[in-house]
Amino acid sequence: MPDRGWTGPRELNLMPGELFFGAGVPSLRTLIGSCVAVTLWNPRHRIGGMCHYLLPNRQRPANEPRDGKFGDEAIGMLVDALKRAGTKPADFEAHLYGGADTMPELERTNRNIGERNIEMGWSLIDQFGFSLVGVDVGDNVPRIVRMSLIDGTVEMRRGQPIG
Repeated sequence: MPDRGWTGPRELNLMPGELFFGAGVPSLRTLIGSCVAVTLWNPRHRIGGMCHYLLPNRQRPANEPRDGKFGDEAIGMLVDALKRAGTKPADFEAHLYGGADTMPELERTNRNIGERNIEMGWSLIDQFGFSLVGVDVGDNVPRIVRMSLIDGTVEMRRGQPIG
């Protein structure tokens, strides 16, 4: 499909704590370890986005703005953006990736960030009513996630084990 004059980057690379929703770039990409990436796509309106969060949540002071580094805040910001676009969460397909155990040689504890990030992602996808269509979580390998904002295709590639 032609880009009809697009002169910007072919791909927007999301760094930890960043998110994007809307149009204006052909594709989004991110590299994740213990972090989680959530993609959203509305096939009817052909609009979507992605977030890359580092931690599941935090105790946010009332006067402090939301921060994309935290899963609950990042997904909340995506939900706000999709509502501003005149859509609702139930119309979106979601993918959930990441949450690798970045220190597999250490004794497991309930403080594993990757596991907690995965749990937060599952919980928020369920809470908002997204349709979950793709999942690859856990293990101890990093992942590269790429999403087309032209047709909503999501590709995920596993890398070398961490540690």
